[in-house]
Amino acid sequence: MNGARPTLVIVSGLSGSGKSVALKTFEDLDYYCVDNLPVELLPAFVRSMIREDGLPPRMAVGIDVRSRHSDLSRLSEWRATAESLGVDARLLYFESSDEVLLRRFADTRRRHPLTRLGLSLPEALVRERELTAPLRGEADTVIDTSTLNVHQLRRQVITGFALEHSPGLSLLFESFAYRHGVPEEADFVFDARVLPNPHWDDELRPLTGRDGRVRDYLDAQPDVTLYVGQVAGFLDTWLPRLRNETRAYVTVAFGCTGGKHRSVYLAERLAAHARSQGWEEVATYHREQD
Repeated sequence: MNGARPTLVIVSGLSGSGKSVALKTFEDLDYYCVDNLPVELLPAFVRSMIREDGLPPRMAVGIDVRSRHSDLSRLSEWRATAESLGVDARLLYFESSDEVLLRRFADTRRRHPLTRLGLSLPEALVRERELTAPLRGEADTVIDTSTLNVHQLRRQVITGFALEHSPGLSLLFESFAYRHGVPEEADFVFDARVLPNPHWDDELRPLTGRDGRVRDYLDAQPDVTLYVGQVAGFLDTWLPRLRNETRAYVTVAFGCTGGKHRSVYLAERLAAHARSQGWEEVATYHREQD
């Protein structure tokens, strides 16, 4: 970590706004994650990590109204105590409009945690905003997910916490399906539709480019070997030159027909290559799969 303090992201906000998706994304990014932690146990959580094996470099905890007897207004107090133990604690708050939250609860048929108090869903939403207002006011980052789908939310977490706040230039390797459009944020786009397609193999069709059998199939194709070598050479030449620009990260996107086999394989393969070349902050994002 080069002397940097471990990062502790406190994930909070309104029920139905995307907190669970965010925590799962942090877990995928190799954060040590704990959900539904009572706020008063935040310092104890950090101490337990110190006792076990030293602090992990990245941690994320979910704190919200599900903890029945926690006083969320005291978060700043417990956060300060946690920071005194040697972590950089940051608060990430998720919210959405009432209209969107009502629709999401209707679609999923899940119960709001505050309806146990005998409140209707609209009343529970109002009460939750009141209870979490201190957290929103203290938040380092507020994300409104009213217009975001799951994939867009995951990407915001990846670029905001895996890459954007890392020192130096960081890389995001993304896969996508051309049928759903080219990612607008991509800096480099490579078309994988010219390569042999595992989709036409009945045994490989249900798998993705992250599965060993698909990797073995593509590794054995001479055109794939040539493609990977040429793209790797291009990136090795030009990515280092972008370090001089005022940008936090670069997105390299690979597209194929369905965003399932070839593009996923290439994103993972080139991400591994980048790590082997000494890039410290490298993440992958599979738009049609994650």
